[in-house]
Amino acid sequence: MPPRFLLINPWVYDFAAVDLWARPLGLYRVAEYLSRFDARSHLLDLMDVHVREKTHGRGKYPRTVVPKPEFLAGIPRHFARYGRPETSLTEALRAAGPFDALLITGIMTYWYPGIVRTVDIVRRSHPRVPIILGGVYPTLWQEHASSLPGVDAVFTGILDDRFLSLLGRFDIRLDPVRDDPLPWYDLSSLSSVSLTAAPLMTGLGCPFQCPYCAVGPLTGGVYRRDPDSVVNEVLHLASRGVRDFAFYDDALLYRPEYHIKPILREIERRNRGLRFHTPNGLHARFIDDELAGLMRSAGFTTLRLSLETVNEDRQRESGKVFSRDLRKAVISLRRAGFRKEEMGVYLMYGLPGQDLQEVSEGVDFVAGLGARVNLTEFSPIPGTSHWRDLVSSGVISDDIDPLMTNNTVFSVLFSGYDPERLEALKKRVRQFNGQEL
Repeated sequence: MPPRFLLINPWVYDFAAVDLWARPLGLYRVAEYLSRFDARSHLLDLMDVHVREKTHGRGKYPRTVVPKPEFLAGIPRHFARYGRPETSLTEALRAAGPFDALLITGIMTYWYPGIVRTVDIVRRSHPRVPIILGGVYPTLWQEHASSLPGVDAVFTGILDDRFLSLLGRFDIRLDPVRDDPLPWYDLSSLSSVSLTAAPLMTGLGCPFQCPYCAVGPLTGGVYRRDPDSVVNEVLHLASRGVRDFAFYDDALLYRPEYHIKPILREIERRNRGLRFHTPNGLHARFIDDELAGLMRSAGFTTLRLSLETVNEDRQRESGKVFSRDLRKAVISLRRAGFRKEEMGVYLMYGLPGQDLQEVSEGVDFVAGLGARVNLTEFSPIPGTSHWRDLVSSGVISDDIDPLMTNNTVFSVLFSGYDPERLEALKKRVRQFNGQEL
């Protein structure tokens, strides 16, 4: 009998979580990989609640308040499990029947309690089934991930044939049946996936080395798909009723003449009435009048642009975007017809050495451009320049619990901000974002 695999996207344990077109694309890629072999796989997404608000595929996760870990007792917010009820996992395990291995993904490093809880429940009914953990979390924090109770092995980095060797450790052998994998949206193993909205990833990696970002260490380069294959994927999913697409790329606009512009010209030509969203921040430096026009005509609806800070020294450190780039991009986008409520700009707070005055100046700058302000809390990530600086300065230790790097936790415990001043700044942002131009 062919080997059978159960793929699980675990719950999120956090102080807040909202569904911004989130899908476990990494597990979809695992299912694609397994389609090359004589194997059977089934996906269980504990974060797919099949309930979306009427906001183009976004939604709210069901929330169950749970006890906070003791060392987070000082955080003045509820800690919660987000996603489907626990009974959905036990019921799915009964319905799935026997399987040869459980493959579980880990995304945010500080979401690992969801993995622990998922594994604990699985182990009660399947005490001897190998459990393999992969994804961003074990790649960035391999030692911690390997120490989780019940996890038998971790797979780090981008999925490749090293996975076959890992399976061999558990006497699982896969016989190839085709050279090329089937796309995830054509797999019967993913038939339960809700296709009200779909993820798109046109490439991997980023050419910039921002001191707070781990994309470089994770991917080791920039890889792009052929534009025709991206268009074909969009059209295929559109033929199945998908109208909302979320780009997961970290550098979607990089070298636009060779990548995103050809994609959008073809989508524009097909005129399918689709909507596109960019929850990951776009590189404003690549937006000109032509690209802004293509984005508008192709159906871009939700734009998020990266600025992070108006501090020129920090901007030069990454080389990713300067204030003048953002100003030029917003002018082009407004000229193309984008409105304030469609354009958000990410500003970070809590960066090492960043005071609230710097953040406030960033808010004033973005507000002056007529774009929404999206404040985001800094979270230190292993392998980044900021992580090394924080460790060397004694702010954190290399063996800190990942839960302490949660953006909510870190900004409260390590930023040194006056809570009243920070809340006043957030209130000013909320008031501005709620106003119409």
